[in-house]
Amino acid sequence: MRYIIKRQAKYKIAMFYQNVIRKYRHTYSLELMDKNIDEALDAMFQIEQSLLRRKPTLKRWQKAEWHMANAGKWYYAYTISGDTITIEDACHEQNMH
Repeated sequence: MRYIIKRQAKYKIAMFYQNVIRKYRHTYSLELMDKNIDEALDAMFQIEQSLLRRKPTLKRWQKAEWHMANAGKWYYAYTISGDTITIEDACHEQNMH
């Protein structure tokens, strides 16, 4: 499998953890932020392997006809074309409405 991660997906993960560090600056470190971002990005490479395909719950993902996968606290929207998986978007569980 080949994976392509769109800029928007990376941006959403980075922005989520940057907001966490702003809110909890006395207890949440830059090192932990970097670790959390890396873990969220690394989990994407399990899509269609150990992360099962699900029907999207977000309307915007449904309209785009994307698939959804969940790893821990992150949900990923993706498309499949041949042997290429393109991660289109990411959303933390706190923002899934």
